[in-house]
Amino acid sequence: MKVLKFGGSSVASPENISKIKNILSSYNDKIILVVSAFGGVTDQLLKAGSLAAGQDDSYKDTFQEIETRHLDTIKKLIPITNQSKVLSKVKSELNVLETLLEGAFFIGEITPKLSDKIVSFGELLSSYIISEFFISQGLDCSYKDSRELIKTHKIGGKNTVDFKQTNSNCSSYFKPAKAKIIVCPGFIASSANGDITTLGRGGSDYTAAIYAAAVDADILEIWTDVSGMYTANPKMVKQAKAIPHISYEEAMELSHFGAKVLYPPTIQPVLAKGISINIKNTFQPEEPGTLITKSKNEKGKTVRGISHIGNMALLSLEGPGMVGIPGISKRFFEVLSQADISVVLITQASSEHSICVGISADDVEKSVEVVNEAFAYEMERGRIKPVHPEENLAIVALVGDNMKSHQGLSGKMFSTLGKNNVNIRVIAQGASERNISCVINEKDVKKALNALHEEFFEENIKQLNLFVMGVGNVGAKFLNQIKLQDKYLKKNLKLKLRVIGISNSRNMYFDEKGIDLNSWSDQLATGEKADKASFIKKVNEMNYRNSIFVDNTASHEIAETYSSFLSNSISVVTCNKIACSSEYGNYAHLKSLARTYNAPFLFETNVGAGLPIIDTLKNLIASGDKILKIQAVLSGSLNFVFNNFNDTTTFHDIVKKAQEEGYTEPDPKIDLSGIDVMRKILILARESGHILEIEDIKNKPFLPKESLETTNNEDFFKSLTKYEDDFQKMFGDAKKKNSKLKYVAKFENGEASVGLEQIPKGHDFYNLEESDNIVLFYTERYPNLPMIIKGAGAGADVTASGIFADIIRIGNF
Repeated sequence: MKVLKFGGSSVASPENISKIKNILSSYNDKIILVVSAFGGVTDQLLKAGSLAAGQDDSYKDTFQEIETRHLDTIKKLIPITNQSKVLSKVKSELNVLETLLEGAFFIGEITPKLSDKIVSFGELLSSYIISEFFISQGLDCSYKDSRELIKTHKIGGKNTVDFKQTNSNCSSYFKPAKAKIIVCPGFIASSANGDITTLGRGGSDYTAAIYAAAVDADILEIWTDVSGMYTANPKMVKQAKAIPHISYEEAMELSHFGAKVLYPPTIQPVLAKGISINIKNTFQPEEPGTLITKSKNEKGKTVRGISHIGNMALLSLEGPGMVGIPGISKRFFEVLSQADISVVLITQASSEHSICVGISADDVEKSVEVVNEAFAYEMERGRIKPVHPEENLAIVALVGDNMKSHQGLSGKMFSTLGKNNVNIRVIAQGASERNISCVINEKDVKKALNALHEEFFEENIKQLNLFVMGVGNVGAKFLNQIKLQDKYLKKNLKLKLRVIGISNSRNMYFDEKGIDLNSWSDQLATGEKADKASFIKKVNEMNYRNSIFVDNTASHEIAETYSSFLSNSISVVTCNKIACSSEYGNYAHLKSLARTYNAPFLFETNVGAGLPIIDTLKNLIASGDKILKIQAVLSGSLNFVFNNFNDTTTFHDIVKKAQEEGYTEPDPKIDLSGIDVMRKILILARESGHILEIEDIKNKPFLPKESLETTNNEDFFKSLTKYEDDFQKMFGDAKKKNSKLKYVAKFENGEASVGLEQIPKGHDFYNLEESDNIVLFYTERYPNLPMIIKGAGAGADVTASGIFADIIRIGNF
């Protein structure tokens, strides 16, 4: 014999009920079928009762909705030739319900006894209609009212199942029953004197478990709208997977900590009998679901699932008067128990100075009142502090039978949360070590679940969530590189890059599932109006794990936003040199935020585009070397200009060509004035450990003053034409000395300078081609022959690749 239970979502519509009939057709065993009320009906019944008790005659509208729902279901499910009997029975029951609601309305209250009667109609009506539907379809089916089988008695003022009487009733009825399918309502029972009682939360599951234990069923199958118990809530963690096999204890722990598929008391009757439970999906019956048994989980897996409970609060009792005083804990928990407040989590300091408990946020007001009243004497004398609750919290728990035999799980859990700026308020671990729980801010739940799931379940593939500002030349190349490297990153580096937000100066667009990089420009065109503050707010509200803000702009305004991201543990990757070359205090503050909030701040492309200049410098410093001198050609733009300028060209035409090919900034004066190179040598000096401001750098300009003072590109290029003779003279002077013009940056003895120099043949800079950069690091380990880094130092492709490389570095942290 098998016991099958179908929940509210499984019987929510005539179409769903028809699916149950199809499922049953594949069984050859004798079946006890337990059903819940039609989805949503229990809530409607409670609402109707509450409205009636409040003497609000709109309860009649709710009653009418309930009546219509059931009568319409009969008409859709049952052939018209069979409807009369069923309609008559259901209308009769609805008349009784209406009378009960009228009674509540007239007396202006609803007693627990009356509430049980009203809410019982959900299961009574659904089970009767479903049984009649099966009979009309030719199934060998009968109906049995659970009130006649499950008996309850009062213990401590609560209705509790009388198992001795119940088991006797079930054995006497089910074993000789002839029908292949016996339909029973879940949730409802009756007392010894015949009063209707209910089995509380998860009551239909409990009904099924009671029957399964009473008849020694082969298995208990619970059919719902998901394919089993998942490694995490699939609505919050898209990568969550159904767990094929789990132990009773693991299932109870997961259920206790928020897994909605099963309610912990459900397992109790079958646990003692060793009867297996299978969680199945009504809408995907071919899925294997989750099998719950006595046996340990397969393959010795450690963490089996991650669960959470929201809407929690912490209640702390603390004070010096608690230390060494027996009975404080007893009084604390006793007063909560007497107020019918359930404690979900407990932790106590070893000094006995404080006791902290997790309770439902709904119980906060009552709990504060009763605890402060119980300890009023101690509080008046300052021995114990008045209770002040912390709200808007949630509990996150790791669950698994084999966790106790594996070291380091707690550290791994807390490290993962810490890396994602999830603050842990309280930690609790049971003596069985089957559960590690912590209390966090409720707004961080989704991020915490996803981060932990990634760490413990996702084959070491780490997902990085990117928010990209600036999708022009560099940004577009960067997005294309991500698209092309997607498979390689997953296979070889175990990384998944997901672009969630993009913005240019006009529009911004977000997609939590990840923006399609084949059509990002079209999607961006349909986005909302770009707004810096809104972009930051959206990124912070999304609160994703492993979030990275990518700045591909040259904007002062965007550079000023970095602290907003870093202080929320959102990493920053930028090719924008403004932040790192701003006032030293701001530069140092950003570096400090990155360390404090464990959010990398990487800017490799600030110097040398895709060349590993800053990374090499960091490694030299970290390994204990000391920088003595830096000599460099750091402007790919200027190197391109002076490599192509000669006596057969004009300076104007070469600069124009450099701009058109993307070697210069949109405003070429930024490059030609030397400010860009000043920023770069400043960043290298700071990364070497020196405190330096941009004003400290000596700049020997080669442009005429008139050119430097222009305010737009048109006037700038006109001025270049005007001073062509001066530029030709510079070239001619260098040529006479068999030298080449190079714009050089230097740093030595705490001083930095930039300027145009004549480089003689044989110098490391002489043969520097096109837009290449070169850096010479003279250090204590490389005092005479410097460490040289050389390569392409400008262009959208190489800059994008440098940004990409920084993101890979973050992925490997």
